[in-house]
Amino acid sequence: MINIPSTIKISLRALRANKMRSSLTMLGIIIGVGAVITMLAVGTGAGRQISEQISSIGSNLLMILPGATTAGGVRMGIGTRSTLSMNDADAIQKECLAVLYVAPIHSGVAQVVYGNQNWSTGVTGTTPDILKVREWSLSAGKPFTEQDVKSATKVCLLGQTVVDNLFGDINPVGKIIRIKNVPFTVVGTLESKGQSPAGQDQDDTIYIPVTTSQKKLFGTPFPGMVRVIMVKAKSTEDMDAAERQITELLRQRHHIGQKQENDFTVRNLTQLMQIEEESTRVMTLLLGIIASVSLLVGGIGIMNIMLVSVTERTREIGIRMSVGAKTWDIRLQFIVEALTLSLSGGFIGIVIGISSSEILSAAAGWPVIISLFSVFLAFCFSMLVGIFFGFYPAYKASLLNPVDALRYE
Repeated sequence: MINIPSTIKISLRALRANKMRSSLTMLGIIIGVGAVITMLAVGTGAGRQISEQISSIGSNLLMILPGATTAGGVRMGIGTRSTLSMNDADAIQKECLAVLYVAPIHSGVAQVVYGNQNWSTGVTGTTPDILKVREWSLSAGKPFTEQDVKSATKVCLLGQTVVDNLFGDINPVGKIIRIKNVPFTVVGTLESKGQSPAGQDQDDTIYIPVTTSQKKLFGTPFPGMVRVIMVKAKSTEDMDAAERQITELLRQRHHIGQKQENDFTVRNLTQLMQIEEESTRVMTLLLGIIASVSLLVGGIGIMNIMLVSVTERTREIGIRMSVGAKTWDIRLQFIVEALTLSLSGGFIGIVIGISSSEILSAAAGWPVIISLFSVFLAFCFSMLVGIFFGFYPAYKASLLNPVDALRYE
């Protein structure tokens, strides 16, 4: 019968007798476990940040962009030709069954002034449905109304960045600001959304009625023309149907022939963001795999040291066998030594990995999320490394002939 307590005691005594070698052997495991935890924390944090940014732009979104002009055989790019109108937006809302909300947009950049403060920002002319399309709530005040759109009223909603730069701690609701020297009344402020997946500050914006933008700020080449139409589909499953219905409707409204190219482009924003999110998940996986390589290197280090240990302790093994130690006693002794090295290195690596993640987050400003799963995964992997790479030296030691082992010099 295997005397497990005695075997463990002998293994630990052997490790304490070679403290420096044991410490250097653990180093590979320590670095490997710490690297796995740190890399997964960085990757998971980046993924969470992108997910939050994706949710901040809204869900089930489609963007309709106007067509491109062609001059001298050179195509100037999407958006250089005015092909979308308010009537197109109204038709999409009424006739496309897979569409929930529609918001036409006519935007530009303008200097905004309040008192002695000024700020250059994007001004977006749109309809009240933009708040439903973007899933954007107000932090104060109220939204402008359909009546404001019909009357081209000079009212506005301010993003949080604009509020901070123009008003500071002052409540802006009810105040008068000047956009391109045109006075506007602030009727509400938008909740903070932070950065978009493209890195743009979503809060650095002003919303005004689309007709006000067209008639009193930026003008239009043709009455009712808009620069973009934002669409929210009824559900994720309806995205393809909505895109197809919009394309068919606009081709019909714009009198586009069967063999002619569209004078507009429909983009699935949600799909683009999901692709970016999937790329982040792949990056996290790759980081974890790369970090795991160091664990394998540490395991190989353990095996090499254990093989050296078997060679150095050949006489000791012969003596143990001659006094009655069985094959599994010898085998278990070396497995316990390897397992002790890997588990000790795993514990230290967990502490270093968590500390490194926190330091990295504080120093570089990177978002990190340390999950219990990543800690558990790294620790279990280190334990398996110890068992796997410790087995061969243990197996080799257990096969030694006691007589040959006693004669070994």
